[in-house]
Amino acid sequence: MAVVRHFITESIKRTEIDEFLQKELERAGYGGVNISKTPLGTHIVVYAMRPGLVIGRGGGTIRELAKTLEEKFKLPNPQISVSEIEIPELNAYVVASRIASALQRGIHYRRAGFWALRQVMDAGALGVEIVISGKLRTDRARYEKFRDGYLPKSGEPPLKYTRKAEVHVQLKPGILGVKVRIMPPDAEFPDKIQIVEEPSLEEKETAESPEQTPPTEEHKETVEEEKSTEETAE
Repeated sequence: MAVVRHFITESIKRTEIDEFLQKELERAGYGGVNISKTPLGTHIVVYAMRPGLVIGRGGGTIRELAKTLEEKFKLPNPQISVSEIEIPELNAYVVASRIASALQRGIHYRRAGFWALRQVMDAGALGVEIVISGKLRTDRARYEKFRDGYLPKSGEPPLKYTRKAEVHVQLKPGILGVKVRIMPPDAEFPDKIQIVEEPSLEEKETAESPEQTPPTEEHKETVEEEKSTEETAE
């Protein structure tokens, strides 16, 4: 039971750190965090669209961030590194934050959902699913699902490759939830078959015949020495 309590406590702490960084680094385009323990302390990788805002002038912002994480969340010796998000449209946190920002500006939820769906698919994703839930039109809560592409829910590839994020936004009717699932283009599936064409007859003959390389100067000198030796022997 103690082991279960330990894992539950660690999961709650990771969620709290994620929510804290999401609020603190909203202007930097926060895109998630990866926390791992090392013998020297805690290694934290922050993904952001604008790493300069996370680091700050002279590294002041990132030092204050490390100090806050150490004091507030009791992380031993936190070492923070920042990684830039190359394609923001393939990051679930960025997409969910953009939808939440659009909803706060008063954009209709269907327009925001289809707009984000089109952006993610144009970026090369294999599949995407966006779920917006809450009091969308009436006082009764409901949800609207936007889905496109190939996005399986069970098996090893979805557990390994699917990128997930969930963001909440406060509006006048109440709190709306935005869930995003993205299947990146580099995902590999065991049922994907690659057909290899048989090489032509000319390619086979070229592959079987040894390559004839021109003789080098050293080879020419060796051949001449052997000839002169044979003539002297005769």
